[in-house]
Amino acid sequence: MSAGPAVDPRGPRFAAIVTTVVLAVVLVTQWWPLLAAQTVVFAIGAFIGLKPSPYSVLYRVAVAPRLGPTTEREDAAPLRFAQTVGFVFALIGTIGFVAGVEPLGIVATAFALFAAFLNAAFNFCLGCQVYLLVQRFRPARVSS
Repeated sequence: MSAGPAVDPRGPRFAAIVTTVVLAVVLVTQWWPLLAAQTVVFAIGAFIGLKPSPYSVLYRVAVAPRLGPTTEREDAAPLRFAQTVGFVFALIGTIGFVAGVEPLGIVATAFALFAAFLNAAFNFCLGCQVYLLVQRFRPARVSS
């Protein structure tokens, strides 16, 4: 059962590529304002929706027209869950850097980078897989 609209799967992969670059720059520079901006991007995707997310807008405006249409679609619910997980790690990383606890900032950012890189390089959405695993163990809803 779909919990959200279906999306072009190339969009989330594009977003993962951009996210990978952003998070790699954060790890190298430890510039927390960039991580804070990425945290906002994750928050938009997780709590508002994938469509208004900045990387989704960039994909639709600049990339998708060059690729042409696709009939392939992906459920948005696992992707939004993955954005939520990314948000949590990016928020923890931002807090760590701002509070002067650099190891916390580095580790949290590295976890987010690892997940984004898996999606960007191997088309493997770790957050999506966790979502599916959680759904598998949720109690079945009883309809009355």
